[in-house]
Amino acid sequence: MRKRNLSLLLIALLTIGYFSCERDDICPGSTPTTPRIIIKFLDANDEESTKIVSNLVVIGVDESFNLPNPINVGNEHILPEYNLPVNVDNPTRIDSVFLPLRTDLDKTQYILISQAGINDNGTAEDASDDYISGNYDTITLDYSREEVFVSRACGYKTIFKNVILSLEDSDPDMWIQSRKTLTDNQSVEDETASHFALSH
Repeated sequence: MRKRNLSLLLIALLTIGYFSCERDDICPGSTPTTPRIIIKFLDANDEESTKIVSNLVVIGVDESFNLPNPINVGNEHILPEYNLPVNVDNPTRIDSVFLPLRTDLDKTQYILISQAGINDNGTAEDASDDYISGNYDTITLDYSREEVFVSRACGYKTIFKNVILSLEDSDPDMWIQSRKTLTDNQSVEDETASHFALSH
C-alpha cells in the first residue's frame, strides 16, 4: 500500500511539473536572437546593381589562427555555409553573406576567397595536401557590444553598435574594390536588411 501511495505521489508530482511549465519557458525558434551582419555584393561599375560572387569561401580568423598561405581544404575555421561546393564544376553564386560577429570581443575578422577552388598540389591521389586556390581578401569588423534582454526563456542577445568595416589593403591583387555602410547609425540589431556593401 505504501509503495502504491509513493507511486501515485510521484505521478502527481511529475504531472504538476509538466503542466506548470509556462508558455514562455520555451524560446520559440522565431524569436530574434543575436543577429548576424549582412553584407551584400555590388558591381564596382554600377553600385546600384548587385554582382554575384562565384565559389565564395569564408574563413573566420581568431587569435589562435595563424593564416597559413595557402589554406588547407579541411581548415576548421571555414564557415560551413560558405565552403567549397561538392561539385566544383557547378559553382555557387551568391550576392550577399550573413556573418556572425564575435560576442566575446569587439572585433571580428574574416578572409573572403572569391573564385575559390581546390588545388591538389600536383598529387591527385593525396588529399591531405590539397589547398584552396582563389583570391584572398581580409575584412575587419570593429564594434561595441550591448546585451539586450529578450525573455525569460530566451535570455539575452547581443546587438552591435558603431560597426566599422575595413579592408586590409596591403594586397596588390584585391578583388574587393570598395566598401560602404548601408545603415545610418552603423548598428547590427536584426537581420531584416543589409548592413554593408562590398563592391567588386
